[in-house]
Amino acid sequence: MRDKYETPFNSRYASKEMQYIFSPDFKFRSWRKLWICLAESEKELGLPITDEQIEELKAHADDINYSVAEEEEKRRRHDVMSHVYAYGVQCPKAKGIIHLGATSCYVGDNTDIITMTEALKIVAEKIANILSVLSAFAIKYKSLPCLAFTHYQPAQPTTVGKRATLWMMDLLLDLKAVENLIDNMLLLGSKGTTGTQASFVELFDGDAEKIKSLDRKIAEKMGYKGVLPVSGQTYTRKIDFQVLSVLSGIAQSATKFSNDIRLLQHMKEIEEPFEKDQIGSSAMAYKRNPMRSERIAGLARYVIANAQNPAITAAAQWFERTLDDSANRRISIAEGFLATDGVLNLYLNVADGLVVYEKMIEQRLMNELPFMATENIMMDAVKYRGGDRQALHERIRVHSMDAGKQVKNGGRNDLVDRIAADEAFGMTKDEITAILKPENFVGLAPVQVDDFINNEINPALKKYADKLGLKAEINV
Repeated sequence: MRDKYETPFNSRYASKEMQYIFSPDFKFRSWRKLWICLAESEKELGLPITDEQIEELKAHADDINYSVAEEEEKRRRHDVMSHVYAYGVQCPKAKGIIHLGATSCYVGDNTDIITMTEALKIVAEKIANILSVLSAFAIKYKSLPCLAFTHYQPAQPTTVGKRATLWMMDLLLDLKAVENLIDNMLLLGSKGTTGTQASFVELFDGDAEKIKSLDRKIAEKMGYKGVLPVSGQTYTRKIDFQVLSVLSGIAQSATKFSNDIRLLQHMKEIEEPFEKDQIGSSAMAYKRNPMRSERIAGLARYVIANAQNPAITAAAQWFERTLDDSANRRISIAEGFLATDGVLNLYLNVADGLVVYEKMIEQRLMNELPFMATENIMMDAVKYRGGDRQALHERIRVHSMDAGKQVKNGGRNDLVDRIAADEAFGMTKDEITAILKPENFVGLAPVQVDDFINNEINPALKKYADKLGLKAEINV
């Protein structure tokens, strides 16, 4: 269909597995699982529900008669009751006990929690895969010196591998935040129209223990450790905010990575993957634009901004519930995850295909290293040649300013030549050059890489061992 709007999350960005989590089919299958759990639990607690009715519900858990539900919804204007009706058409013996005692939010809100939980599992696996790829990259280049930057001005050298650990540190925090959400996610349970469970008081003749047990049984059957202890008709919308805030954090990490890659590609030190027949510019055929990293930044910006939606929604809820959350949540939660999924697919693709230009990295570092080595040169002249520290400091300051001015006017950095020609230092050019070994200026960077990966990353990735090796496909 080319004559109506189609979301680019489906056609361009999000993976098929994430698209399915937010599909109608996943939602309505979840509804039926929840109805089965409710009926089973009610039967176990003594309500007159038969095994035959339960088996009939289970037999039609997945073969949803969508056409019947859609036709009924046109007539009733109520999606939950339309699907209750459609399920009943398939299950005539169980028709009378489907959705017994429940309100629409029993299936709606519990399914939202289930959907977000399953989506978070996909997010966690993709972050783990990115960390695995970056780990290999960091180890490979842990000892490759490169110019570091503070304020985007040349600073004390680091290594390419150590820089990669900065990206990984952000993602590790994100992974822990996602895992914390998954581990602590609670269902709404079956709380009734205003959260008081009044309908179940009627069903269970006021037996509070059975009513409490009903919630526990539903949670257990659906694979959750519990339900929210209190709620109105809906679960508190602060949960949506917590979830989308974590997605925002992931987007922030991805943006930092993508910005670094875009800057490094500008400097011709590291590039994102560029395919054989890829076109960088419609006008400038020579260009290799960092389009994947730019796309990461663009999608991530959407995720970061989108976190405001659940914040406002949570703040705007009235008493036990209002419906002004519904339309917004249908869009913001799904698109928040779909966009994050697109960001992570791109992140994995870029990280797995980074191209490192070691000669360019060395050239840029050596152009700046003489300035950074001046303190070492000065200390050597004082320690071994009896120089005056204060006098040498002034001479180095003057030489550095003159050499820096020459570089800024298009000349080469001749600071080493200037110092070698200055008798006050008593050092030959070879002696000065011997000090200018890049590996002498990176501190503990290689050790930090090993320690970080061995002590932090590898333990974090153990639980994902059978999920690693994922390859991200980029549609366009």
